[in-house]
Amino acid sequence: MNLEAQKHAPVYEALEKLRKKRVVPFDVPGHKRGRGNPELRELLGEACVSLDVNSMKPLDNLCHPMSVIKEAEELAAEAFGADHAFFMVGGTTSSVQSMVLSVCKAGDKIILPRNVHKSVINALVLCGAIPVYVNPKVDDRLGISLGMELEEVERTIQENPDAVCVFVNNPTYYGICSDLRGIVKLAHEHHMLVLVDEAHGTHLYFGKNLPVNAMKAGADMASVSMHKSGGSLTQSSLLLVNKTVNWEYVSQIINLTQTTSASYLLLSSLDISRRNLVLRGEESFAKVQQMAEYAREEINQIGGYYAYGRELINGKSVYDFDVTKLSVYTRDIGLAGIEVYDLLRDEYDIQIEFGDIANILAYISIGDRIQDIERLVGALADVKRLYAKDSSKMLETEYITPKVCISPQKAFYEKKISMPIRETEGCICGESVMCYPPGIPILAPGELITREIIDYIMYAKEKGCSMQGMEDPYLEELKVVWRE
Repeated sequence: MNLEAQKHAPVYEALEKLRKKRVVPFDVPGHKRGRGNPELRELLGEACVSLDVNSMKPLDNLCHPMSVIKEAEELAAEAFGADHAFFMVGGTTSSVQSMVLSVCKAGDKIILPRNVHKSVINALVLCGAIPVYVNPKVDDRLGISLGMELEEVERTIQENPDAVCVFVNNPTYYGICSDLRGIVKLAHEHHMLVLVDEAHGTHLYFGKNLPVNAMKAGADMASVSMHKSGGSLTQSSLLLVNKTVNWEYVSQIINLTQTTSASYLLLSSLDISRRNLVLRGEESFAKVQQMAEYAREEINQIGGYYAYGRELINGKSVYDFDVTKLSVYTRDIGLAGIEVYDLLRDEYDIQIEFGDIANILAYISIGDRIQDIERLVGALADVKRLYAKDSSKMLETEYITPKVCISPQKAFYEKKISMPIRETEGCICGESVMCYPPGIPILAPGELITREIIDYIMYAKEKGCSMQGMEDPYLEELKVVWRE
């Protein structure tokens, strides 16, 4: 890596030059460096709104980069060990969907785990690809889905030799990692590409003693959420491409949906964050690992909670574990994860990443301090002391393996009717239902609705999970495929 070149941030430097010139703006955006919207300027600060500018020759254009954005993307590709990198301003959702749309056409099979983010299911709705699920094993105690076992991937490939690619979540929201190198080797032997949703894995490229990253494992494409553990602004992301993929074609796919008015605040944050990670990432993520391990030890000493880590590794369904993920099982204190989530926010002014039926996730990254960890541990001890309940009446199941009846695209565009959700057993779902975060559909279009799934959805709703994806915001009714 050319460390001297990596010290530059071309987009940021071009914005600084523009700021010093004091150019009179007769272009968009209409707030004209904040002058036309004083409340916005006061909220965000003059330095911020003055850099909310439109594409122009000195600043390049994200749709067809030829100068500073091109240079910044090349630096990012080098930093992440990819052949090409795309700056994405539609979040990792746009990056994931661009991967799928670049590889899959209508009728193509894609091998993937069912616990994918909703962006993947939505990409299948758009392109008409057929999902072939490698249903991961579930940890019965924690209620979370685990990684893709190599034997299961091999069996699925052999049963579907016409599949075009294998899609992998690595790491999952909870820190679970699959045997990525093994999956890549296996898929490539059968002439299939490997796409990796690495939304929660930016740090894998810069920290030591962490699971292997997608590019090092030989994956063909990877989506990296720089705004999660990488420190860039929310909604900024990277799409990494290896030599096995035609990046010019991927660029055309991206431009089918990506905005023609890219935010330079997002672009510059990607540029600056990449530089920061190259120069300071190894040291920063070593501290992150130390803080997460310390928090894990302290939380486990409270009793009742289980902050899980490397002890889950079994070489198969949990091939590796990302120790920066502070995932905590809460069910043994009689509280759902979402209930602990709400208590931490409402009573202790602590905002964690998410709570589900049985777990919480506190996201620890380069901006955290040890005193913040101490405050979280103290609050969790308090929650147990003040709010713990009998756990015997709690729902035990977390992840339910669904049955796919028809493709997501067919179900989404099929004629549908609304029915009271409790009466939909045996019907085919026509929309998505999910708790967000983490955004993994409980039901996706084309899947069979069972009594177990209905009970789970109602339980999650009752506990306070944010239910999304369906037309009825109150989830009293569900859209199902009409059958005459």
